[in-house]
Amino acid sequence: MNAADRSTPALELKNITKRFGRVTALEDVNLTAYSGEILAIVGDNGAGKSTLIKAISGVHHQDDGQILVDDQLVSLSSPADARAAGIATVFQDLALVECLDVSTNMFLGQFPRRGWFVDRQRMDTESRRFLDELKVTVADVHTQIGMLSGGQRQIISIARAVRSGAHTILLDEPTAALGVRETRHAADIISNLRDSGKAVICVSHDMEFVFTTADRILVLRLGKVAGVREVSATTREEIIGLITGTKQEAA
Repeated sequence: MNAADRSTPALELKNITKRFGRVTALEDVNLTAYSGEILAIVGDNGAGKSTLIKAISGVHHQDDGQILVDDQLVSLSSPADARAAGIATVFQDLALVECLDVSTNMFLGQFPRRGWFVDRQRMDTESRRFLDELKVTVADVHTQIGMLSGGQRQIISIARAVRSGAHTILLDEPTAALGVRETRHAADIISNLRDSGKAVICVSHDMEFVFTTADRILVLRLGKVAGVREVSATTREEIIGLITGTKQEAA
């Protein structure tokens, strides 16, 4: 694993709180993510993982707390704000259009133009380049998304996030619907993102993936941070104990 650049966090959350009516989904959550690092976020159902990802991606705006990107305070009131701040999110539903081809999906909402017309040649060329860099086995960028495997779709969604120029990549359950071989391929792609200097944040229930791919683990429990551990200095038993509450963080 590459050593992360720990000089300045690529992304930092300070005391993030998010409420929905009387329900507090997140309470005083602190998080740091560094370039050249994979941070896994784990927790039981209802722990606040999805709310946290949506706060970082601009879907939900926090009620209290601060978000900093490269040590600069930012306001992420919409997904467009997050993208402008260099944060790209790949949600579990992938947001791909099955009846459109790979190249078109890669450029959804950002079509390059030549005069009045969409520059299809540029789309195809750049899509091919990004897919080759990520070692995605798609023979033709004109293939419809609906014809691809779950693993190929996942990697194309990641490629689209990388193509946006983001320095921080959020991945929501990237291996949830994948088989063993596709999970291994996705893990390789995600490791390559880290090695290229991206800050990668993965929400995952897959402990095998977390312990073989991540550098640090942040555990959420009931909307609070139950603990943060270096993968090299913890065990599955400790992480599961933090998730379930049978192990308490030292005061």
